[in-house]
Amino acid sequence: MNDFVRIVEVGPRDGLQNEKQMVATADKIALIDRLSATGLRSIEATSFVSPKWVPQLADAAEVFSGIDRRAGVSYPVLVPNEQGYERALAVGVQEVAVFTAASEQFNLKNTNAGIDESLQRFAPVLARAKADGIKVRGYVSTVLGCPYQGEVPLADVVRVAQRLHAMGCYEISLGDTIGVGTPLKARAMLQAVAGAVPMEALAIHFHDTYGQALANIATCLELGVRVVDSAVAGTGGCPYARGASGNVASEDVVYMLHGMGMSTGVDLPALAATGNWLAERLGRQTGSKTAKALTVS
Repeated sequence: MNDFVRIVEVGPRDGLQNEKQMVATADKIALIDRLSATGLRSIEATSFVSPKWVPQLADAAEVFSGIDRRAGVSYPVLVPNEQGYERALAVGVQEVAVFTAASEQFNLKNTNAGIDESLQRFAPVLARAKADGIKVRGYVSTVLGCPYQGEVPLADVVRVAQRLHAMGCYEISLGDTIGVGTPLKARAMLQAVAGAVPMEALAIHFHDTYGQALANIATCLELGVRVVDSAVAGTGGCPYARGASGNVASEDVVYMLHGMGMSTGVDLPALAATGNWLAERLGRQTGSKTAKALTVS
């Protein structure tokens, strides 16, 4: 069994996009550069969505143009449509991500489009990306629950993940957007999707609303998944989930993985220091227990 786990660091995008106070462009660039120095191989840099919808990331072009892109590190960005793709391509992006949900109601609220319509929007993006040699990652939200419809049938999760993979996404990230999943449910979900999409093309993305994220990740690792999304300092969270505490902290994930005898290529003390630095910039305590413990010790 492969004991290397690739961490996809989503803090600069998913972690910051819902921050109410504007984060300086220079701080976003510094954050990504600091993360690049920790050994992370995948860092989601920003999102080329409309500034009207996500004003925090209105400086996407400036941020991406300003970072020090290291060899061997990928810097994917989120794009919602062809316009976003064109903006990303103009600044030299080499990997993009598209996103939809397994819940029809969530998709309508979040993107003003149903699932099928959102997938149709991505078709030209994927076609152009293939022609341009740009890698495309796919996100599926609400795989373990929706704030509007509640339970999400596994068949819906499988269908959406399978369609994204068939359309050309090299990797599908399965997201527990509101953090309601527990280990047995997470395991059943991953098993169901892996029956239609190869495990090596799957990633997991857990929010820590009820403190279940690490347990869910450990359970999914037993099934063979080897890509985990997380956010430095535990930033982020779903704006539609009452009490959502954010993404699982990258520092905590790396600490757990190393303790399990798995490798990540990540310098944990450097990552924890970056998390503490970000928490100071955001004016609050870090959401990582590992970062806090390393600071105390």
